[in-house]
Formats: sequence, C-alpha cells, structure tokens
Amino acid sequence: MSWTRQLRLKHLQLLIELSESGSLSDVARSSHSTQPSLSKWLKELEDDIGAPLFERHARGLRPTALGDLMVAHARRMLSEVQRTEQDLHSVMQGGNRILAVGTSPAAAPSFVPAAIMQFLRQQPRARIRVEEGTMNQMLEQLELGKLDLVVGRMDNYKPRPTLRSAILYDERLKVVARPDHPLTHKSSLSWEDLYQYEWIVWPDGTPIRSKLDNSLTAAGQKPAPLRVESSSQIANLWMIKYSDMLSISSERVARHFTERGLVVPLDMDIEHAEGNVGICWRDEAATDALLNELLDCFSQQANHLDEY
Repeated sequence: MSWTRQLRLKHLQLLIELSESGSLSDVARSSHSTQPSLSKWLKELEDDIGAPLFERHARGLRPTALGDLMVAHARRMLSEVQRTEQDLHSVMQGGNRILAVGTSPAAAPSFVPAAIMQFLRQQPRARIRVEEGTMNQMLEQLELGKLDLVVGRMDNYKPRPTLRSAILYDERLKVVARPDHPLTHKSSLSWEDLYQYEWIVWPDGTPIRSKLDNSLTAAGQKPAPLRVESSSQIANLWMIKYSDMLSISSERVARHFTERGLVVPLDMDIEHAEGNVGICWRDEAATDALLNELLDCFSQQANHLDEY
C-alpha cells in the first residue's frame, strides 16, 4: 500500500512538531505517545518513502532536504483542512466560502476597502476576512493557504514558483510629520535638515524600509536616526502627532492622512524612491471563479485611484 494512503492528519502534525523541536521525547510527550512507538512510526514512514526525512545526531533530529519538503507540504495541507472547515461552516450558515485577504499598511488605506466593497456588492453572499501585516509575513501565510491573496508594496518582491503576481499602481515615498512640525514651515529641505530629528521607520526587510535604505545609499547618506521601528500604522500616526519625530510613507497613504489633518508631507523630493503596489495569489491549476472576481475588483479599483 502506498505510504500516502496510510498518512493521517495527526501524522502531518507530528512531522511539523518533530521539525520544530528536533526531539522525539518532547513530541512523544506532547502527543501522548511513547518515544519508541514514535521512532518506529517515523522509521517505517522513511522506509516506505525510500529516503530519510530526518538526520539523527547527538542533540536530536534535523530535517533533511526531503524532510523540509515534507514539512512544508504538511503545513499547507493542514492549513487547507482548516480553511475547508471554515468554508463548510460558512456555507452551512447560508453564506459563501470565506476569502482571506492580506494587506500591508503601506497600501492606500481606502484602496483595499473600496475593492472589497465592490466585490461584496457583486457577491451579496460572499464573506471576506482581512488581515494586516508585513509583506514577508503575509506571503508566507499565502503560500500556506491561510490567505487567498495579498496586497502591498512590491519593491523588493522576488518571484516565487508557487505564486503569481501583478502590479496595480506606481507609488513614491514621502517623508511625513505632524501638521505643526517646525520643518513644515521650510521649503527645499535637505537630508541635513531631516537628520536633526529622530525617525520612526518600518522594520528591516520590509519594502518601504528597503526603499528608504536604497534612497539613502544612492544619496550618499548615513542611516536615518532611528528612534522607533514599527509596522503599525495606527501607532506611527499617534507617535507622529505627539512628537517631532519624522516617518516615511507611501504617497497615497500620506495623502489620505493629510486630508484628515493627521500628517503633512514635507517638501523633500526623495530620489530613487519610486515603487509600486501589487497583488499576489497562489498559482493553482484549478480555476477559482470567486477569487478571480475579487482579483478583477482590485484591478478595476486601481484604475480609479483618484476617486478616493
């Protein structure tokens, strides 16, 4: 009998736990099993597959390349089972399946909601779950099947074999401050002017942070005087309002909050600050009509950015 027919959901969880802990005894204890029986099951699975999934060493277990591949698939399969359970419950309650959207705070605050609202008008029974986070975090969730699509800045996005992507619109960066900040009264600012104040910056590795670092490097400048590192848009707005700290923002995000009297973009043209916002989704053979309709709504809204 093929080993795939003998594999159960609990076995997938065991593989994940073994990869994370590297300890047969710890996993046996947490799964209410014994170390000998767990070791025997793993050895039989490896024999059926025809290759080792874990290397045995003095400190425990370490996944082989094949083991890493198995664990990655196990994570995706468990995520899909969880999503299936949620979708079935939603349909049984009279709705449609739930589409999960991941969005970066760097995307225009009204752009994602506008696309979702258009989709909900077209699909009255549809349900949406929105999660916010950094692009790296959300792309991992997307590959695991926990999200259906991700919207955010694509400045340092590298193509992945499991994903598809599309650019929605171009977006520059702006330096922002509170409306009555001393620098708002000055024109033609320089980096020397900006370096007189402490900064709130996005975490290392995020698209906006990478774009800022590249711009500073191109200008021959040292790193910005970092005081706070944060990916929370709400926290950043609050700290900007009650301090002289500066921050960096996508142009349309800055415009959105400027219209509401929360920040002011400073008169500083950042060179090499061009970027774009895009969308990513999984590359799957089966056609998903509902997801395709949501993707179309995002594309349509990208053509009407000046309306909101």
